[in-house]
Amino acid sequence: MRVLAALSGGVDSAVAAARAVDAGHDVVGVHMALSRNREATRTGSRGCCSIEDASDARWAADILGIPFYTWDLSEDFEQRVVADFLSEYRAGRTPNPCVRCNERIKFDALLERALAMGFDAVATGHYARLTGGATDSRPGDPTGLTLSRAADAAKDQSYVLAVSGPHGLARALFPLGDAPSKADVRAEAAARGLPVADKPDSYDICFVADGDTRGFLTRALGSSPGQMVTPDGEVLGEHSGYFGFTVGQRKGLGLTRPAPDGQPRYVLETRPATNEVVVGPASLLQRTSLDADALVLLAAPESLGSGEAGWAGVHVQVRAHGRPVPARVTVDAEAFTIHAELDEPLRGVASGQSVVVYGGPNGERVLAQATVA
Repeated sequence: MRVLAALSGGVDSAVAAARAVDAGHDVVGVHMALSRNREATRTGSRGCCSIEDASDARWAADILGIPFYTWDLSEDFEQRVVADFLSEYRAGRTPNPCVRCNERIKFDALLERALAMGFDAVATGHYARLTGGATDSRPGDPTGLTLSRAADAAKDQSYVLAVSGPHGLARALFPLGDAPSKADVRAEAAARGLPVADKPDSYDICFVADGDTRGFLTRALGSSPGQMVTPDGEVLGEHSGYFGFTVGQRKGLGLTRPAPDGQPRYVLETRPATNEVVVGPASLLQRTSLDADALVLLAAPESLGSGEAGWAGVHVQVRAHGRPVPARVTVDAEAFTIHAELDEPLRGVASGQSVVVYGGPNGERVLAQATVA
C-alpha cells in the first residue's frame, strides 16, 4: 500500500513510520505545520508544533530513507480546532482540543489530502489497536472495523481517536498498538539509530505555548469581570471571566475565605448568561448519570428490552486517562444521543467533554463516542 506517515517529530511517529516501512509499504513522510502562533512554534515550545519538531521529523525521514514533505495545515487547524476551542469555552463548555485535532485534522484534513494524492492509508504514532481497517482485504471499507485499547494501558489513546468514527479510521494504521511500553518504543528507536529516541514527550495544549490556558482565553476573548457564587447565590468574590474556569477546578479560584466547614471549594458550574462561576463542596461534583450528543457509533447497539437499545455491563470514560466507570448506556440512534446510568458516582463531569463507551470481553473495545451535553 501507499502509506502517508504523519511525522510529528517525536519518537512515536518515527517508530510507527519505520514499522510501516518494515511491513513493505511504500511510505512517504509528512510533517503538519499547524500553528500560526510564533510563540507556539518557537524553539523550546512545550507543545507538538515546535521548530525542533519539524527538523527532527525530517531527520527521521532521512534515516528511514523515505521522501519527506511539510504541509501547511495552519489555516485548517485555526478554523477547525482553535476556533472551536474558543467557541466552546465561550459557551461555558470544556472542550478537548486533542480530540478535535484527531477528528478534524489528522483524520479529516490530512486524510482528505492523502486520498486525493493516491495514498491508501495514513500511519500515525497513536497507541491503539485497530482491526478491519486499511490492512483489511477491502481497504477503506469500515465494515467490521474494531478500535480497541492499546497493549500499553498507560499510553492508550483510543479515547481521543474514537471521535474519528469508522469512516475516518478505515484508512488508518496504528503500528504501535501492540507495543508493550513506551520504554520498548524508545529502545527500538535507539536501535534503529533514530535521533528522537530520548526526546521528551510533548505536553499541554500545543497552541498554548506557555501552558497558561486562562491567559490564552483572556487574551482571545477579553476580560469579563463577574461574580464567584455559591449554589444558593451567595457572592464569595470576583473573577475576570467565566471562561477561565472548568468544572472540578480547585486551584486558582482567587477566594480569600474558606468554606464554613473549612473544606476546599471546587468549580461546580459556569454560567455564560450571567457571567457567574458557581463553587461548592466536592460532594456536589458527583454524578450518577450523564447525557451526550453528537453520537459516533463504532459498534451496533444491542437490544436492552422494552424497546431500548444500547449496552449493559459496559464502561464509560470522560477523560483521556480517566477512570472507566461501569454503566448501562442507552442509545437513540435517530437523535444521535446516549444516556448513561453509572454504577458508581463520577466526579467532575463537564459539558463539552468527550465520553467514550468501552465494552467487549475485557472492556477494551470502543463501542461509541459522544459529547457530554
